[in-house]
Amino acid sequence: MKRRGQDIAVGLVVPIAAIAIWQWVATQGWVNEHVLPSPLQVWHKWVAYLLPLQNYAAYQEGGNGSRLSWIFSGELVHDSLGSLYRVVVGFAVGAGLALPLGLAMGASRIVYAWMNPLVQLLRPIPPIAYIPLSILWFGLGNPPAIFLIALGAFFPVLMNTIAGVRQVDGIYLRAARNLGAGGPTLFLRVILPAAVPYILTGMRIGIGTAFIVVIVSEMIAVNNGLGFRILEAREYFWSDKIIAGMITIGILGLAIDVAMNKLNNYLLRWHRGLEH
Repeated sequence: MKRRGQDIAVGLVVPIAAIAIWQWVATQGWVNEHVLPSPLQVWHKWVAYLLPLQNYAAYQEGGNGSRLSWIFSGELVHDSLGSLYRVVVGFAVGAGLALPLGLAMGASRIVYAWMNPLVQLLRPIPPIAYIPLSILWFGLGNPPAIFLIALGAFFPVLMNTIAGVRQVDGIYLRAARNLGAGGPTLFLRVILPAAVPYILTGMRIGIGTAFIVVIVSEMIAVNNGLGFRILEAREYFWSDKIIAGMITIGILGLAIDVAMNKLNNYLLRWHRGLEH
């Protein structure tokens, strides 16, 4: 715990120093406040974005929580929940399709020979290029956004799953066959566990990609979410709200990555180097 606390403290040094420099530059008036607002301006906008209108009015007046119920139910909460919903559903669809296909392509040379050319053709195409087609196919709203997010999550999970299955050490396979393990047993008891670290790495990358794609998709196809709110703020030149939205995206992305890392460590506690 002490070492973890030290690591967190060290990790906070650079962000705190960057914020201090940012505030100092803004205070000196070296940049236009409409182009780069100060951290204090961004903080006040973030609170206004987070709290309902009447609660924010009390916050500005220095009111206490006894006069108002300080419930975080402003735009920020609804936008964050909307974005997280699209990320979770899109990632579940993309990973759910990529995992069985990756296992099949990694385990079978025939499936790999059939599917690999198509996969390698589609993989370099960024999900953003599918935006016009997604709107034509699904219209506006959540379906096109979920489609784009699923595409963004699909290929990282697929490629890492294939790599994990194909790079299982041959010694394990020969040892299992010598002990009488057949096809299904060999796959379930040897190949799949050995590929799990690669699969989880692909999922961690995939959900990060999904979170990037959701912001782009919300700027195009939906009327809520963090991406939509940032685009709205740009149209009205609300730089402080743009930065507040960006910081919220960073916080949510960090939380998701930390959660995925903890899940990986838990599921791979048997793996060498993660036992303690």
